[in-house]
Amino acid sequence: MSGNRHLLSIFLLTASLLMSPAAAIAKDGAQQPASQVGVGAQYDTTHVYVAPEDVDKFVASFLATFGGRSTKQVVATVTPTPSTTTSQLLQTPAGTVSLFGFKTPIPYPFGLERTGYLVTDIDEAISLAKASGADVLVAAFPDPIGRDAVIQWPGGVNMQLYWHTTKPSYAAFETIPENRVYVSPERANAFTRAFLDFSHGKIVSDDAKAPGVEIGRSNDTYRRVRIESVFGKMTVFISDGHLPYPYGRELTGYEVTNLKDTLAKASGAGAKILVESFTSDHRDSAVVQFPGGYIAEIHATAR
Repeated sequence: MSGNRHLLSIFLLTASLLMSPAAAIAKDGAQQPASQVGVGAQYDTTHVYVAPEDVDKFVASFLATFGGRSTKQVVATVTPTPSTTTSQLLQTPAGTVSLFGFKTPIPYPFGLERTGYLVTDIDEAISLAKASGADVLVAAFPDPIGRDAVIQWPGGVNMQLYWHTTKPSYAAFETIPENRVYVSPERANAFTRAFLDFSHGKIVSDDAKAPGVEIGRSNDTYRRVRIESVFGKMTVFISDGHLPYPYGRELTGYEVTNLKDTLAKASGAGAKILVESFTSDHRDSAVVQFPGGYIAEIHATAR
């Protein structure tokens, strides 16, 4: 009889583990398609849109804060319908920005996508995204140096996929930035499962009671999922959406060696500190706004 009780206890423990959100996601995520379409984190960019008159001010401030360089600015059409924008890459040791200063109205849904991910084959990547649960908002179209598409994940998270005619070669980052994604509890598992299928990534942590100070609510807790893949790092913030400004507005978190020094550089280069430095989950964090309106989180390992 005691043996039966022991077997029943093991069964109930196993069942409870399998019923947890992380286990459910991992179980479904294990049934991944064979294709790997990602290239590397240094080829993934945050898409930043600023007014044309703010482009140079943003470039100067961002590079003064993180170091690095800008590619030559060009004027081009980067959408499938008529438009004109300045375009350049800001390549820093902590992350890359695709910067756009549209001279014409921005065609929908451009400006709503948070990132651009380089893929090995655009058609294969679109097929894999669809099979993983994404919608295609903008079908593949040619741009001056390759092809692009815009997809949307469960929870309303928009991303751009891109492919270059001539294969690019960029140095690896010194620190890998994190894509900061905010979704509702109702869509969190669907988003996470879909992105894991697409990226072949893994869940690094799934904290059901993460400190609310990380989303501006110091007296509360929320669920936080951290993911790593060939596309880099991602943090998924799952809450009721009651977010004080500027949380939810920042697209990317940049890791630096010394937060105090970096914030001093940012302030000296015209950026505003929106959230002063605080410590949580073994990191010191702050939120800043650069000229032109771009908001970013910056963090360093807590000492």
